Amino acid sequence: QVQLVESGGGLVQAGGSLRLSCVFSGTTFGIMGWYRQAPGKQRELVARIWSGDTTNYADSVKGRFTISRDNAKNTAYLQMNSLKPEDTAVYYCNRWPARDDYWGQGTQVTVSS
Repeated sequence: QVQLVESGGGLVQAGGSLRLSCVFSGTTFGIMGWYRQAPGKQRELVARIWSGDTTNYADSVKGRFTISRDNAKNTAYLQMNSLKPEDTAVYYCNRWPARDDYWGQGTQVTVSS
């Protein structure tokens, strides 16, 4: 059974930083992704990382967020710096393309102005 568990969210002031973690079990992923869903909006892809550590970012987070992975620990990370109120959302990890049966509960990130 595949499980993905996100953690590390919280409340932070604008300009602050958070580091999210995603521990996965039950399978391995060629491409890992971090996604987010803000209230009233569709879930969107924030960042991707390939097994060879190539990365790709949404324009809205480029230069502020960094995705990484530790395959030995079955963990993916999202370092978020210079956070903005518009980054407020529930953040999820999943493979890319995402599988509906892999979504976890996510971790809430709230950025106050």
